[in-house]
Amino acid sequence: METPKNEQFRDSIGTINDEGKRAWVFPKKPSGKFYKYRSYVSYFLLAFLLLAPFVKINGNQFLLFNVLERKFNIFGFPFWPQDFHLMVISMIIGVVFIILFTVVFGRIFCGWICPQTIFLEMVFRKIEYLIEGDRGKQIRLAKQPWNAEKIRKRVLKWIVFFIISFIIANVFLAYLIGSDKLISYITGNPLDHFSTLISLLIFTGVFYFIFAWFREQVCIIACPYGRLQGVLLDNKTINVAYDHVRGEGKTGRGKFNKKEDRVASGKGDCIDCFQCVHVCPTGIDIRNGTQLECVNCTACIDECDHIMEKVGLPKGLIRYASEENIVKKSPFKFTARMKGYSAVLFILIGILIGMLFLRNDVEATILRLPGQLYQHKENGIISNIYTYKVVNKTTKEIDDVSYKLLSHKGTIETVTHQNFEVPKQGLAEGTLFIELHQSEMKDEKEKLKIGVYSGDKLIETTTTNFLGPRSYR
Repeated sequence: METPKNEQFRDSIGTINDEGKRAWVFPKKPSGKFYKYRSYVSYFLLAFLLLAPFVKINGNQFLLFNVLERKFNIFGFPFWPQDFHLMVISMIIGVVFIILFTVVFGRIFCGWICPQTIFLEMVFRKIEYLIEGDRGKQIRLAKQPWNAEKIRKRVLKWIVFFIISFIIANVFLAYLIGSDKLISYITGNPLDHFSTLISLLIFTGVFYFIFAWFREQVCIIACPYGRLQGVLLDNKTINVAYDHVRGEGKTGRGKFNKKEDRVASGKGDCIDCFQCVHVCPTGIDIRNGTQLECVNCTACIDECDHIMEKVGLPKGLIRYASEENIVKKSPFKFTARMKGYSAVLFILIGILIGMLFLRNDVEATILRLPGQLYQHKENGIISNIYTYKVVNKTTKEIDDVSYKLLSHKGTIETVTHQNFEVPKQGLAEGTLFIELHQSEMKDEKEKLKIGVYSGDKLIETTTTNFLGPRSYR
């Protein structure tokens, strides 16, 4: 069955032509109220992204995701592998928040917050407009042969793109290995860290490929978020939407004619100027309705408002609205679905805050050495051997650390030194013996409570099991 002409846009994406080849998108330079607000948000997020790995709170990098050394800092709070459950809850909160935000406001995250959109639209495209000009000039430049002008403009653009990609790769590396280590690499001999330099150039190549060639295809093909819209959006979700009731009228859209009475002719307010299509960074026609390629960047809203102002028609033909608002003029309502997601989100945030308050700066574990049984010594003394590990999550060294039994009378002796030190943001580990008199044992397995002290100060408590002969039950 042949697809109706007005539905053919659903058969392929906007960046593929009839021959199945890449259709390059040359969006018109946007301007207007929403673009100005989006620029402010983007500049703030760009500054945050570039500065976050170099800002420190109590000696901790503001954001750090060191996967290799398993060190993570979130807003200055250090997270270790022992805090993995907190990381999982944080990620779940992020997912639920994005789902809630999408259910209410559609794909606004993509247009206003996503790093891909911010870098492409607010950095690389602006450089492109500066070097090659607006939409018309870019199209003419792409079609013209490789003369001196085209070579000069393209090579200059590619060099600037590569430099910016290299800077982004360095910042990205600072999030992974830490800003202090990155600065030491930059100021040192590159050959001393040749493998890191190769990794940096690979990341640079990836970013250059994305922003110089792949571009909007990331949003259309690679990113799964657009596909989630099908299950998250409904007719109550606020999207960047075309008011088809007003725009199409009774007889459809039509070109503007000053002498024509559009109301009498039944034509809608859409004058079919295609400016909303020309300004779209993903090359779609918003008048076809909600599409997965739409990133809710609001460029079409600003452009349509400019046109409506010029022809003397009311603004808002394209605006933030739900399908229900357009068809039934219904105001926005916080639905039961939205309330459910909100309740889950607040519960998870409450759990995370509670766990953060209960989280200790020092964490100790004492485990019996695998494969080792207890030892029966003189005078009724039972001995067990253990391995211990003390993690210091703070930026200060912990001195004079020792163990003491809190639940039973007995002794604890470490193999090397009775008292030891735990380095800042590091760990100390070793072996120790715990000895109890047989009279302390009421069962063959006793649960011991052990205190970890720095000098005379109790800094952490932990538990472990102590084994003895069955005959002492």
